[in-house]
Amino acid sequence: MCGRLNVISDPLSKAVCQQLGIEFSVHENRDLCPTQQVSVVGQIHDKLTQMDFSWGIKPEWATQLIINAQAETVNVKPTFRQAFRLNRVVVPVSGWYEWTTKAQRGKQKWLFDSADQDALYMAAIAFTSANSLVTITTKPSIPYAQYRHRMPLLIAPSMVRAWLECENDALRLLSCDLPLVLRVSAVN
Repeated sequence: MCGRLNVISDPLSKAVCQQLGIEFSVHENRDLCPTQQVSVVGQIHDKLTQMDFSWGIKPEWATQLIINAQAETVNVKPTFRQAFRLNRVVVPVSGWYEWTTKAQRGKQKWLFDSADQDALYMAAIAFTSANSLVTITTKPSIPYAQYRHRMPLLIAPSMVRAWLECENDALRLLSCDLPLVLRVSAVN
C-alpha cells in the first residue's frame, strides 16, 4: 500500500531534468511520510512544472487520512473523480517502502527502487484547493505480489505527458502494467 517514499535528491533531480526536460530540485528525504510535502510534476498552461503538495487528504466524512486511491476506481469514486479529471500529477521518487510480517515477531521493511537507479514516476492526483495529493495504487506485478496486495501505479517517463494531458490516455494507463524491473532490498 505504499506508505513511505524514498527521495534521494541526487540522482533523482538530475534524472527528472534529463527525462522530462524541466528544472526539478527536491529536498532529500529517505523516509517521506504522509502529511509531509512531496514534490511533483504537473502541468500548468501546457508546460510541465514542479509543484509541492502535502501527501494525503482528509475529507469531512473520513476518520483517517487517505493517502492512496485505487486505479480501478479513481476515475469514478466521488472523492477522486474531479481531481482525476482535472489534476493528474506524477510523483518522482527514488523508491518506496513496504512492510511484511515476519514469521517471528515484528515486521520487515523493504525498499522498492529501480534496478538501474533511475527515477520512478508514481501516478497521483492533486487536490489543489487543499494543496494535497493522493497517490494511485494498482494490483502488483507478479514478482512483487509476495510483498503487498497493492503497489504504486508507475508511469514510464515517455508517458508522463500523456498521463498529464489527456484523460483518455490516463484512463488507459490506469490498467497498464509497466514492464519495469524493480530491485527489492531488505532494510534493517
